[in-house]
Amino acid sequence: MTAILLVVLVAPFSSRRIEENLEPFLLVMGIAAASVSRQWSNHLVQEALVEPVKITLAVLVAGVLFRVVRDHIGKTIQAVIRNVGLRLFVFLLVFVLGFLSSVITAIIASLVLVEIISHLKLDSASEARLVIIACYSIGLGAALTPIGEPLSTIVIAKLKDAPHQAGFFFLAQLIGIWVIVGILILSLLAVRFHGHLIRGRETTLTEDRPENLTDVMIRTGKVYLFVMALVLLGAGFTPIIDAYFVYVPRAAIYWINTVSAVVDNATLAAAEISPKMSPAYIRFLLMGLLISGGMLIPGNIPNIIAAGKLKIGSRVWARFGVPLGAVLMVAYFLVLTLLPYES
Repeated sequence: MTAILLVVLVAPFSSRRIEENLEPFLLVMGIAAASVSRQWSNHLVQEALVEPVKITLAVLVAGVLFRVVRDHIGKTIQAVIRNVGLRLFVFLLVFVLGFLSSVITAIIASLVLVEIISHLKLDSASEARLVIIACYSIGLGAALTPIGEPLSTIVIAKLKDAPHQAGFFFLAQLIGIWVIVGILILSLLAVRFHGHLIRGRETTLTEDRPENLTDVMIRTGKVYLFVMALVLLGAGFTPIIDAYFVYVPRAAIYWINTVSAVVDNATLAAAEISPKMSPAYIRFLLMGLLISGGMLIPGNIPNIIAAGKLKIGSRVWARFGVPLGAVLMVAYFLVLTLLPYES
């Protein structure tokens, strides 16, 4: 089992081919993990087939709706900026997308961000910073509901039974205040780095190509396979989690999860979360994953989508994303440590 865990964590980072075919790779690893640990049961098969349905439907419906309205985004942006000004616009952009991501999913929120940035026409350096800040916000907000992103889906799936009895609003209650404060801080930070609108022919960030209906359907299928794989991985890794992870101090697991900067945080959640953990412990674990996931492009879905479509390089992202993430990690750690509370 340890070998499978290491392959799951290392292979996507070390092989571009695996990274580009992450969903089938994780599905194979999930089947292997469940088989080696002898976790197969009718209940697990049913769970693997059913748990991805809600987030998959959310991605499909939101994706289709986005295709309908995307042609009107450009004119709407210019009208809003004229009425409220650029500073308030960038604040609202980060703030609203952060909260909407828990409903329309992090994937669609990221696509909306890409479309808005393509029409915004700020200087390119400011646009890159704004994208990074907004992706941090989307990554945080999407964790509030199980349809927001695969990480929240798998956490709810693993904690839905006793003793946590996690329902739809479990994560909103557990980490809601920390997420809300984070989104607010990021929105204010966006105002600080909003830059200026440009005129003329200066190059700005632009979406590589508009999506078609085929793209929407392919993405929907990938989300289903991804969550299915995470359910199987979570079940397969249960013996390792219960034997080791539940005994790691919560302060340690918080900093260990900085690896989420280079490993998808949903995969790490599947490998770490256990019902045997206390709410306070789970809070430390999740906040470490969510914040560090924004530092580098591979850390979470919003980063991958936005960087890929807007052609933001890894160095450009790291130059701003890593210092921002480091400050947030330290700040959250101090507050979580000094003001602990149990749910």
